[in-house]
Amino acid sequence: MAGKKEYTKEEKIKKEKTRLKGIFKNLDENKKKLVTPLIEKAAFMSVELDILQDSIQENGWTSEYQNGANQWGEKRSAEADTYIALSKNYTAVIKQLTELVPAAERKKSKLALLREE
Repeated sequence: MAGKKEYTKEEKIKKEKTRLKGIFKNLDENKKKLVTPLIEKAAFMSVELDILQDSIQENGWTSEYQNGANQWGEKRSAEADTYIALSKNYTAVIKQLTELVPAAERKKSKLALLREE
């Protein structure tokens, strides 16, 4: 039985760009010019977050360090620090993208629908 095709990082980024562009296909041309660089950044960050997540799952959130001859300890790993920072930036970019979608086209969350009842 053949396994799933393993995509390269570039292919994954391209797929994510295509997915995001599909969401914003109905915007007017001026907004599309604003959205395009955000989509590129969001696609890149999404793929990088997946890679970092895999690394964290495999290696854990912490790493050991040695500071001098007798001082050992654990600290948050470089991957974990990068993941945390990148996820904050990704969230900010997605929020910007969401705000550019016309209100009429936004899907309401289940929680928002419950609030309106």
